[in-house]
Amino acid sequence: MLFTPQKDNFGTKGFWAPQILINKKSYYLTYTANEQTTITQSDKITGPYRQTDIKPIDNSEKNIDSYIFKDDNGKYYLYHVRFNHGNYIWVAEFDFKAGKIKSETLTQCFKNTQDWETTPNYKSDPVMEGPTVIKMKGVYYLFYSANHYRNIDYAVGYATAKSPLGPWTKYSENPIIHRSITGENGAGHGDVFFDKKKNPYYVYHVHYSENKVAPRRTRIVPLEFKFNKQTGIYDISIQKDKIIIPKNAKN
Repeated sequence: MLFTPQKDNFGTKGFWAPQILINKKSYYLTYTANEQTTITQSDKITGPYRQTDIKPIDNSEKNIDSYIFKDDNGKYYLYHVRFNHGNYIWVAEFDFKAGKIKSETLTQCFKNTQDWETTPNYKSDPVMEGPTVIKMKGVYYLFYSANHYRNIDYAVGYATAKSPLGPWTKYSENPIIHRSITGENGAGHGDVFFDKKKNPYYVYHVHYSENKVAPRRTRIVPLEFKFNKQTGIYDISIQKDKIIIPKNAKN
């Protein structure tokens, strides 16, 4: 166990969306609990993680799906989801030492504007969530999921910007991960990682089966970056014929 809920860290229920990052030789875990984003610290990647002051990052209102991004200039940014008749992705500069956002920088990234982001297969308010941000050649890439996770059309797209605060331009060929591409329903809400050879991958959820949502299963797929000389931005897709099914996640 990475930490003990209630005793050493904030939260009693609804734990999800973890991210581990390193800052000054210490390991930090950001996660969601009780519909609040939280950050906790450990000297070892395996934990135990503890908070000195047991509280969420921002208790001004409910917020979930935290992702902390460090820019080249040393500044940190907290990408997360806030509620307003739906789920929307926001970003704010993050004061790592204080463990708080700089509220004056709080900015909504975008609204649902592409057809794939709201489909009728599961009725819900608009949902955009699960942010991950990487930076390549001075451009920021924000990966996100759209639709309710129970929707068979839960899927992944991305947007780009020249600033971590936006404005963001969505990729015209979104989504890049979807049941029509992967062959499995509910393909979404994951994270980007690179292996030892710096090959990029995306790890994500899928529905348990064609007729059952939970418990969801894990998939990993190689990403492909093709630099577009005309736009100066990478066009990103997946290698759909190389989807990895972890041994403990087979159907």
